[in-house]
Amino acid sequence: MAPLRVAAVVLAAGKSQRMGRNKLLLNLGGRTVLDRILSSIESSRVEGVFVVLGHRPEDLRPIVEAHAAEAVLNPDYEEGMTSSFKTGLSRVSVDAAFLCLGDQVVLDPVLMDGMIGAMEAHPEALIVSPVHEGRRGHPVLFRGTLFPEVMALGREDTMKDVVDGHGDRHMEVEGDVWCTLDMDTPEDYEMIRERLDAEP
Repeated sequence: MAPLRVAAVVLAAGKSQRMGRNKLLLNLGGRTVLDRILSSIESSRVEGVFVVLGHRPEDLRPIVEAHAAEAVLNPDYEEGMTSSFKTGLSRVSVDAAFLCLGDQVVLDPVLMDGMIGAMEAHPEALIVSPVHEGRRGHPVLFRGTLFPEVMALGREDTMKDVVDGHGDRHMEVEGDVWCTLDMDTPEDYEMIRERLDAEP
């Protein structure tokens, strides 16, 4: 069986309202959050990276371009995550695609490659998620078979509706704590910064 061709859609369109400033531009270890995630994806098997921008896109576009990723503008970004994923997915023409959160501070390329390998080894699998201590996290890998279903979602529908509709074909692979950590508030940022500083 031929290896899967995989893209990544990185959601970077939001206002970061709870943070009070654009969290993707925050400094962690001398680099912005968005720079960190794009560097990680570049180290994986992913072939194409599509970064969905919305709020103040000019602030993030230089980082996207520095990584040879493609910036995709979602004029309806305030409709939420599903709208942005659909916007990015509309540019994808591969066998599967990751939904990546732009604020995932530590994204392990080895984990991403393992998720791709799991989908390749199990043709029946439509979705692959990392899980840590029983909790599913990100990124999430969707087989191309599901793209039309995602694109057909209405304004009130969510990606959870797609995931829940295919529970019997949803694989889980073991991830680390970083796949389940959110960074939405200044307190989250400080906690994550301390955790990063404590790691070797």
